[in-house]
Amino acid sequence: MPPPASPVSAPRAQTEGAARLVLRGVALNLGLAGVKLAGGLLGNTYALVADAAESMLDVISSLLVWAGFRVAARPPDADHPYGHGKAEALAALGVAGFVFLMSGVVGYHAVREIITPHAAPAWWTLLVLALVVAVKLWFSGRMRTAGEATGSTALGVEALHHWSDAMTSAAAFVGIVLALWGGPGWEVADDWAALFACAVIAFNGATMVLKAQGDVMDAAMPAGFEREVRALALAVPGVLALDKVRMRKSGLTHLVDIQVRVDGNLTVTAGHAIAHAVKDTLVASAAHRISDVTVHVEPMK
Repeated sequence: MPPPASPVSAPRAQTEGAARLVLRGVALNLGLAGVKLAGGLLGNTYALVADAAESMLDVISSLLVWAGFRVAARPPDADHPYGHGKAEALAALGVAGFVFLMSGVVGYHAVREIITPHAAPAWWTLLVLALVVAVKLWFSGRMRTAGEATGSTALGVEALHHWSDAMTSAAAFVGIVLALWGGPGWEVADDWAALFACAVIAFNGATMVLKAQGDVMDAAMPAGFEREVRALALAVPGVLALDKVRMRKSGLTHLVDIQVRVDGNLTVTAGHAIAHAVKDTLVASAAHRISDVTVHVEPMK
């Protein structure tokens, strides 16, 4: 008979799977960066060149997320008894920093292009942008689905990042259409589009920071999640009531501290057995991804 699976083996496998998905995003961004750069230089549109620079920054930030997942997948050790899950949230904060940097760089160059006269972009650059938008929206959806399935903040941030890229390219598409349709005097329309995209990128960066900061600062879990955990614990035979229930997210899993009330006339051994049953019940709940539980037993007077 095979040995039972470790309670953290499934989250660890999910972490490694998420890391592989991020690496696919790195390969995608490298390919798109080359396409955008060639299209921007040959088609005379700074919006595409800015998009290419953004994709290269995306590669760096995605590698940071990948490294965060690799560290988060490590098991607890003597120096990190609660595991390495916080590395995932720290990586998400790092990505947010790259997003703000990208917003500033693109904005600076967009303003410079606006005040510098130049020729209108080539019409075929619209085909390049349409391809980029379609691919980015598709991959953003994959990232978002994976993030929701695993509860990963970093994957959710990466999904927002890819969506932000799609919006930047969509803005450039609109700008180039206006430049070509408007004729002389409208050549800077795509540069204004790139500048507008900076605001979108910065907004997404702020959203990313708030999501990752909650994990780093051990923000309270949603009320519905706590109610479900309480219900599981109260259903354990011998548990008469609950006092404190505290939870925090660590990587793709949750750590729980809980105080249970039991019959004050029970022996220490019986109370200990109930505490173990509470822990086993919570850890066994795959839907809640709980990797460890500390149970404190209080007598019911």
